[in-house]
Amino acid sequence: MKFEETKHGVITQIQLHETRLDAAQSIRFKEAIREIVDEGAEHILLDMQEVKFMDSSGLGALVAMMKYMGAEKKFELTGLTPMVEKVFKLTRMDEVFQVHPSVQDAITAVEDALI
Repeated sequence: MKFEETKHGVITQIQLHETRLDAAQSIRFKEAIREIVDEGAEHILLDMQEVKFMDSSGLGALVAMMKYMGAEKKFELTGLTPMVEKVFKLTRMDEVFQVHPSVQDAITAVEDALI
């Protein structure tokens, strides 16, 4: 699982460097996110702009990570490509996850909430 981790204040941005989030990737994805959360991340912003394909296993991995973080922590998304966004809309997961149009929009929303 290729990704880059960047801190923006309280936000830990994880930019996936994968074109697919599917059954082959989902186990490694969950392991990587769990490790980051266990190291203390409380607000994760997953940047999916390189992900062109996601199947039900990938979607399940995202749901599992949101549940793993619990209600007291945040797991949000940005950079959904058209195909991935379509999956979210068809499954109504766009109503479950907080999806931001861009990384900067997410950072601004968090900063505004802290004021």
